[in-house]
Amino acid sequence: MRSAGLFPQCDRPGECHGTDNAATPDAIAKSDGKARSVAVVDPAISEADLAGLHEGVIRGIRFYFLKRLVDNASKDKFLEVSQSLSEGWHVVIYFEADILEELRPFMDAIPVPLVIDHMDRPDVTQGPDSTEMKAFRRLLDSREDIWFKATCPDRLDPLVNGRRGDPWNAFAQAVAPLYQDRVIRGTDRPHPNMQDAIPDDGHLVDMIPRIAPAAELQRKLLVTNPMRLYWPEEL
Repeated sequence: MRSAGLFPQCDRPGECHGTDNAATPDAIAKSDGKARSVAVVDPAISEADLAGLHEGVIRGIRFYFLKRLVDNASKDKFLEVSQSLSEGWHVVIYFEADILEELRPFMDAIPVPLVIDHMDRPDVTQGPDSTEMKAFRRLLDSREDIWFKATCPDRLDPLVNGRRGDPWNAFAQAVAPLYQDRVIRGTDRPHPNMQDAIPDDGHLVDMIPRIAPAAELQRKLLVTNPMRLYWPEEL
């Protein structure tokens, strides 16, 4: 079994290369089997091109629903793409908490596992008992194949870069143990669009034992769960 380690997947290429995924399989090939990836694709992608990505050991596609990144994202076209995915693939969805209920019918219709990026970008300063937290938990409770990434304290908590990041930790601490078989961790490298406040990656890694103090949960967060999601055939 391969060890997924701290950085099991890469899903940031789309923010640099758009839907051109040519560089990603090349990078994965140089990892000696230690990496797999998520791609950003054109909704009109052909089944042949999806098959090519599968051969390049890409195992997911990423949908953006942030208004500052994408205008008028086509839910119908994205749904068609998700219905063409091979077994073992998943869909990563990036959106902000205020449109969660709007997206629920769309997400409910996706026939493959879902991974919610950055815990749906909640207002972590509202605390773990907030309306956004309750809505997020309802989403996770609605399907057993909905995962989430406990990521981006530097984006969600204004205190992280300068101090401890307690609001983000409190939010992540509240959901990670409850859904410990469906949570994964990432660093969000290379921190796109944060050139004026690049976070300290060492500090971000140091936050892991704060949200997962038990050794068993740390292993699930960093190794077991990424293996289940990206390397299921090796389990």
